[in-house]
Amino acid sequence: MILTVDVGNTRIKAAVFEGTAVLESFVFEKNELEKKIKKILDNYQKCSDLIVASVGNVEKQSFLIFEKQLKVHFFTHEDKFPFHNKYATPKTLGIDRMILAAGATLQFPKQNRLVVDAGTCITYDFIDENDNYLGGAISPGLRLRYESLHNYTARLPLLSFEEPDQYIGNTTMQAIHSGVVNGFVYEIDGFIDEYRRNFSNFIIILTGGDAEFLAKRLKNTIFANSNFLLESLNQTFQYKINND
Repeated sequence: MILTVDVGNTRIKAAVFEGTAVLESFVFEKNELEKKIKKILDNYQKCSDLIVASVGNVEKQSFLIFEKQLKVHFFTHEDKFPFHNKYATPKTLGIDRMILAAGATLQFPKQNRLVVDAGTCITYDFIDENDNYLGGAISPGLRLRYESLHNYTARLPLLSFEEPDQYIGNTTMQAIHSGVVNGFVYEIDGFIDEYRRNFSNFIIILTGGDAEFLAKRLKNTIFANSNFLLESLNQTFQYKINND
């Protein structure tokens, strides 16, 4: 068994795998990390490896305290990945984006792939059919859009996510929901349309905390999987073992 952990900007996600099967997945706050990991390992005592990908500000020591129970692995830029990294500044490419690109490469061979990760930020990562990672885009996620409207204006309220029930908002609150949520959806559809115009043999992989909501609203056909990063961690670790 393998425990994969994704330390994001906001929360931590984890999953226990046996082979390629997810036995159980978890979401928790950063201040709960040690307690939650301990509980998971108590329940799954056959776990042999703890695999970590982190973009959040969590100290490695929080994971290394479990070294007596199992092997702890941190993915870095020095690891072997199943794609050719064509990013102009490869050392600045987030490990989470590299893991997503690796998962897309391994799971969908010989296709052009666009991975859209809708979390705190939206990241777009493109890997062509020859397994070249070419780059993508980064923009604010839903929560950041709501917060920026409140933080950088004098009078706009801070709202929580709410799906607009009409296109034309006839109150300030409805207008914010329409602008944030519809703008979010239109942006992603616009990016996908642009990639489709330039590439054939194409698959879109949607993941992240807002994946389920987006899957119902995007006009483009997509493969939606909110656990894609955790699954990609498991697949990339298996790739690493087999190619070291």
